[in-house]
Amino acid sequence: MKNTVKGGNSTDTKKGFILSILIALAVYIIPMPGLKASGHAALSLLVFAVSMWATEALPLPVTSLIILFAQPLMGVESFENAVIGFANPIIFLMIGGFIMAEAIRKSGLAQRFTYYLLGRLGASPERGLMVSIFSTGILSAWIENVVAFAMLLPIIKEIVDLMGCRDPQHGRSNYAKAMILGASFGSLAGGFGTEIGTAPNLMAAAYTGIPFLNWMIFGLPLSLVMLAVIWFLLMRIFPAEVKAIENIQELIGDRVQGLGAMGRQEKLSAAILLFAIFLWVTASWTGINSYSVSLIAAVMFISSGVITWKDAQKNIDWGLIIFFGGALSLGSALLKTGAAAWLINDIVRMLGSSPPVLLVMLLLMTVAVLITQVMSNIALSAILVPLSVTLAAAQGQPAGIYAVPVAIACSLSFMLPMADPTVAMAYGTGYVKLRDIPRAGIPLIIVGVILTVLVITTLATPFLG
Repeated sequence: MKNTVKGGNSTDTKKGFILSILIALAVYIIPMPGLKASGHAALSLLVFAVSMWATEALPLPVTSLIILFAQPLMGVESFENAVIGFANPIIFLMIGGFIMAEAIRKSGLAQRFTYYLLGRLGASPERGLMVSIFSTGILSAWIENVVAFAMLLPIIKEIVDLMGCRDPQHGRSNYAKAMILGASFGSLAGGFGTEIGTAPNLMAAAYTGIPFLNWMIFGLPLSLVMLAVIWFLLMRIFPAEVKAIENIQELIGDRVQGLGAMGRQEKLSAAILLFAIFLWVTASWTGINSYSVSLIAAVMFISSGVITWKDAQKNIDWGLIIFFGGALSLGSALLKTGAAAWLINDIVRMLGSSPPVLLVMLLLMTVAVLITQVMSNIALSAILVPLSVTLAAAQGQPAGIYAVPVAIACSLSFMLPMADPTVAMAYGTGYVKLRDIPRAGIPLIIVGVILTVLVITTLATPFLG
């Protein structure tokens, strides 16, 4: 995967940098009663970072490096605490995912599986996009969305190439954009389906006591409908410039014949991949977490000779790792300084002593959606889920009436690259430009909120505790 996190020209860099500093200073000057100085500085740094990322005044990883040394200078955190974001397990999940993806690609397994799918489903742009979205979505209900995306990324690239997309690496192919974003967004929506689909779901289940099967009764329909919405919208936002492949069966037959029988590398890759999936699915029994499984599989791919360390090192997008580590560091600072809790509590107090349930639900979901774009959804759910359960108890409502929609909202990370590792990895392919993500993501977030509210107030009502 090539590193494509880049900045603009020198004039744009100066304008974006100056604008970001001015906005951050404005936030720092505004009085914020009840918020300590370190939290105030953290909010100011948040505004600066988001502005820098949005304008691409500097390459995204460079802005993340600024976040690290700015924290001790502004009195937010010590440098030692600031860099703890790079020890977040998600970073190692991304590294393991990159290595696994390269191994599956290099072994030829991804190519063979691609031809199998196309042969079974056909090779129209619409069906190819459906494969991209639903395959990652279904996998993500049971394993980490980062790993599901990373495993299927080589397959998606194969389909893009096979469909004849021109220069997709420079963001010039609508179909390539839809395929990559579809896989990323599909992996997020797929996680709605089960309690183990996302960390916020687990948090909500722990606080509300909702049984696994009960969650699936309302979670799976929501997930499947959302996957269909993603497919429908992406086809229209990024209309395909390619056509269905004629004589597809003959073409696929020739390609498969050219591959020959499965070789040792492919068989090894398939065995390691199936073993990793087994460990992910049985994590609740084995106690081996998903982060460890990702690294176990990565080491197995290298030690078995499917790929070398040089292959792995070359195909890990280290710029993307730095970028995401900086975003996690900033999210951790917002949490530790009390800035995130101050924002949330202040907003909730504005509603009065006994606000309507629907109003509270929408407000908490809106807060979750906005903050999750720049903060780890695990850290965010750690703040919002307990608050949601407390509010529900105070109003005499079921324990999950706010906690469940908030947990789902924490996974509506469709707006910015730093919102989720899969979105960052999609951006890192170069197939997608920064402006393409909110263009597709904002409508999906709005639909996601509406669908979640409808499901929670109808199908899920008997199961919320």
